[in-house]
Amino acid sequence: MDLPLMPPVAPMLAKAVPALPEGELSFEPKWDGFRSIIFRDGDEVEIGSRNGKPLTRYFPELVEALKRNLPPRCVLDGEVVLVAGDRLDFDALQQRIHPAASRVKLLAGQTPASFVAFDLLALDGEDFTGRPFAERRGALERALAASGAPVHVTAATRDRDTAERWFNQFEGAGLDGIVAKALDSVYQPDKRTMFKVKHQRTADCVLAGYRVHTSGPDRVGSLLLGLYDGEGVLASVGVVGAFPMQRRKELFKELQPLVTDFADHPWAWDRQEDGTRTPRNAEGSRWSGTKDLSFVPLRPERVLEVKYDHMEGPRFRHTTQFVRWRPDRDPRSCTYAQLEEPVGYDLADVLGAGR
Repeated sequence: MDLPLMPPVAPMLAKAVPALPEGELSFEPKWDGFRSIIFRDGDEVEIGSRNGKPLTRYFPELVEALKRNLPPRCVLDGEVVLVAGDRLDFDALQQRIHPAASRVKLLAGQTPASFVAFDLLALDGEDFTGRPFAERRGALERALAASGAPVHVTAATRDRDTAERWFNQFEGAGLDGIVAKALDSVYQPDKRTMFKVKHQRTADCVLAGYRVHTSGPDRVGSLLLGLYDGEGVLASVGVVGAFPMQRRKELFKELQPLVTDFADHPWAWDRQEDGTRTPRNAEGSRWSGTKDLSFVPLRPERVLEVKYDHMEGPRFRHTTQFVRWRPDRDPRSCTYAQLEEPVGYDLADVLGAGR
């Protein structure tokens, strides 16, 4: 492989802001997948990742699609996503990372991935990273003008009102928010020079346990959250874990009176065969590696309010943020019914908006 930019290249990043910024900007949907830098030099293709490790072996079907749809020599920034029906499916995308070649081949046929391009870093023998984004975007559209599914060019608009509408509509297709890029900005790897606006909501959750912090057994690492489903079963929905070190110590002391035995807890290990969604079977995956997923069970008597962006199936997609304790709430009232459901939106329309 002989390109103006050689792997690995760290992607340019975005910093979170509370609202869409003003100015000479281009707005794009924020895709929920694996951020990837694609390198192609003839028959050689590498799918780079944010951490620098290639993802190429996990997506053989995408490698072939990139050969069919990309210019012979180019470097693109974008997102590997998985489309299930009319929306994105990040959980299914995670399952594509598997050590067994036979499993990789099977999943490539069952759940093929797509690539959404949103920046052009190099074309033929030219490095485009020093050019303004407006020029890079135009070159990207021309370079992929003849491409087809599963390779797409992301939608983009310079109209802030349109971006506001996308922010509300596209979530129904599984997208994550809006990214804004200055039209005169150059590409800066590993620098937070873009802006991102994500959905923020709150939910009242049951505190059902905690994990100890890696720095010591007398400090709380994360709080385990639960919500009651329609049958009255307490389901594991996520965690909240960003606390100052002193607060971790205080929480440990505060929660000791609630510590209980697993036999009296709704997430008892001996109930796993009944299908109860416990933190271990809800979160254990190849991504966890050797991470200790055990937890200290607490009587489900306290309620806390957390901020979250969106759901991935029955769980919060990302780690939540602590807002406050809710002593006025009955834990049994903390159900899935309180969660705001985005209006459904056909992902095909989102992908088509890039043309």
